[in-house]
Order: sequence, then structure tokens, then C-alpha cells
Amino acid sequence: MLPDDAIDRINDGCRTIGSFCTQEGVAQWEVVAYQSYGHQLDIEAGKISLAAGGGEGGYGIRVVEEGRFGYAYLVDVDAAPNALKQALDVARASPSVEGFVLPSAQEAKPVSGLCDQRILDLGPEDLLEQADAVLSEVASLDERAVVTGGGLGVGATASALLSSEGIDSSGITTSHGLGVQVSIDANDELTSSYEGDSGRQLLPDVPSCIANAVHWAQVTRGPIEVNSEPQDAPVLMTSEGFSPLFSMVVPTAVRGDRLVRNESFWSGKQGTQVLADDLSLIDDGRMDGGKSASSRDGEGVPTSRQTIVDQGRLVGSMWSTRDAAQQVAEGRIEEAHSTGSAVRGGHQAPPGTGCRDFAMTSRNGGHTQDALLERMDDGYIVHSVMGAHTANPTSGDFSVTTSTILRVEGGSILGPVKQAGLSGNLAQALSKDVHLGDDVRIQGSYSSGSMHLPDVLLMQGLRINPA
Repeated sequence: MLPDDAIDRINDGCRTIGSFCTQEGVAQWEVVAYQSYGHQLDIEAGKISLAAGGGEGGYGIRVVEEGRFGYAYLVDVDAAPNALKQALDVARASPSVEGFVLPSAQEAKPVSGLCDQRILDLGPEDLLEQADAVLSEVASLDERAVVTGGGLGVGATASALLSSEGIDSSGITTSHGLGVQVSIDANDELTSSYEGDSGRQLLPDVPSCIANAVHWAQVTRGPIEVNSEPQDAPVLMTSEGFSPLFSMVVPTAVRGDRLVRNESFWSGKQGTQVLADDLSLIDDGRMDGGKSASSRDGEGVPTSRQTIVDQGRLVGSMWSTRDAAQQVAEGRIEEAHSTGSAVRGGHQAPPGTGCRDFAMTSRNGGHTQDALLERMDDGYIVHSVMGAHTANPTSGDFSVTTSTILRVEGGSILGPVKQAGLSGNLAQALSKDVHLGDDVRIQGSYSSGSMHLPDVLLMQGLRINPA
């Protein structure tokens, strides 16, 4: 899937562009390169509808002169002169950030589990076999169930970073992902559920998310009548339901630049309790096999495992080099340095501050779903939400809807609710009386990075408005 000389080619390209920057007398420069290849299949109406493959990539140039920076990207190395001119033009028209320089070279230890040779060896025929296995599994679990949408794919990315400050790094990462929309259309009722899984390592032929999709399409059938008055109630949010809200609000709240600009609900609360006193937040840039892990961040700074909230107390924050320099220069904070938290979405944009593999843990451990329901007594289970992107990362307020919601009374599940609104303030809901499940699952994120979250029982701060 990945050409044998992929790393050599992008490294050669970086060196060529870097040499040109030096010849032109650029004070500081940084060149990044990405080259990705992959195969994918789409599934529609219970059948494989499209198979595709290919690659994409390019180079990005960041230049810094007297605290001013500019950025440009290109696909062909021969376009370096024009791209460099664009970057310099942007830099010279930009405001200067006193003290902003590109990071110097530091030793960075490798992170394991980011590249799986088994994925590199996969071809389209292997994906066809997996797709067939998924379709067969869904049919075997419920003859009414159909995979109405989704797909699966594998990919490999060769990346490199070279800078005037001595940083020279390259490597290969792999990915394998799968997602399915399972629907049951019977007896004049249609229910469905989307579930997915992905990672750096090869997934099983039939991941557990397949059975989960069928399960939620089943258990949301036959909605029961409930009191339609809005009510404050405990809510058990599954990992899949909780992660969109969490990823939209919490990682953004612990970015250093937002904290010092008073754009976070935790601004001014460094060293104080902001979560329930058993909860901790950890951003791990070095997690073995982490979906967002690497030995260096998007600027070449070595990554680390950083505790952001320790047993409820806010003790850390995330910084990139430029954000740290800018906030110090503007007088919002006396001192700030990169925490290895610069992230890139590819070669077309400069790095920004973001999380890597972000996890919430409890010193009290995790609990089974039955134990969580017993503690809840009366409330709801929410498995997915719509509109999480509208949550306010400055205040923590949110208002979303859900059609995968179950009513719980006396610790037992009564049945599904047709639809409901869910609103509240996530910062308040996480501040006390929070209980975690015992099964941590990896979820995607509206912010950068990936979320490692269990089911979460929130006992206060939420309002349900059943349809």
C-alpha cells in the first residue's frame, strides 16, 4: 500500500526545500511533508457500493523572521520558490510576536504501536472479505437488520519534519477504521444506530461495534409513553453519547491560550477544584498505539504524558510554541512554554494547540452498568446526541437532541423514549457526583486528538425534555 521509498522521497523533498530557504537567507524555517495512501469500501443498502484507493500529500513551509511568521503549502517541490515567496510575504505583513522562535532540536524517544505491518500488507480484496464478514454478522444477529450506510478503510501515512533549528524527524503511521449504520425497518417502525471503531493497529474482522449497532437499533424500538414535562434527572451517557460533548468542550477549555484570554469556563481556576475530586484528566502524547500519539508534536517538540486535572484540581494546560510566545508577549501570562501540544491536520495549515490521546479517569475505578443504574435509580440512558457541535466551549452550556434514549426507573430499564432534548452545563455536571463505567472505549473528537472514555453517570446539572 505504501511505496518502499515513500520516506526517502519526502525526506529528500524536505531537504531540497530547506536548502532553498537557507540559500534565500531565511532566518528560521520549518518544512513538513505528508504522503498518504489507502483503500476504502463504501456500504449502502446492505451491499458494497464503491471501492476506491489512492494517495495524496504535499509540503508545508513555515518561516519566522523577527517574531513574524508566514505559511504556505505546495504539492510539487519545483513550486518551492513561489511557495516560499508567499510565506515570506505573509510573514512580513503579519504582526511581530516578541520572543517567538521555532523550537530547537531535542531528543525524542520513539512511541511504539503506531505502525502495523499487517495493515501495510492489506489490499482491496482483504477489505472485501471484511465487508462480507460484517454484512453476514449483522444478518446473523437480526434478520431484520440491514447495513444501510457506512464503510471501512485502511491507510498509511509517511510524514517528515525538517527545520533550520536541527529538527529532523520522519516515520510511518497506519490506520484501520470501520463504521456502519444499522437499520431495522419492520412493522411500520424504523430504528437505526451508527457505530464505528478505528485505530493504528489492525482491527478484528468483525469488531464489537457491529454487535453494538444492532443492539441499539433493537432496544430503541417500541417507544414507551413518558411524562413530557422537562425534568432535572440523572443521565447515564454511554461513551459514544458522551464523547461528542466532552470533546467539544473539555479539551478546548484546557488550552493555555484560551485559559489566559478568559475564554474557558476554567479561566482563573488554576490550582482549584474544577471536577469531582476523584476525577483526573490526562493528555498522553506517548500512548502506545495511540490514535494521536507520536514521539514529537506538530512543531517537532518531544511529546509527553501530561496530567491536566489531578483528582479534581486544575494543575496543567496545553501550549504550542507560538501560542505560548504570543500570550507572554501580550502580557496575559508571565511565563509559558510549549508542552508538546502542537497539532497539525496536514500540510495545508500551520500547527495549532490541541490534545493528543485525552482520557478521563477516576481514583475510585470503574463500575458495571448494572451498578451505575442502581446508583441512578430513576433517570435516562443516552447513547448518541445530535448538535454537539453547538455546545459552547467558553461557558460549557449545551442543548442537544437524542433519539437513542432509554427510560430507567428503580434501576431498571423500562424502554426507549421516542426523542428528547438534553441540556445543561457540562462543567457543572462534571463538578461532583460523577461515576465512571468500567469499559474505556476510544472515540473520535470534534477537537484534535482522540478521546478515551467510559460510560459516565452524571447525577446533576442535566435536564431532559422528552418529546
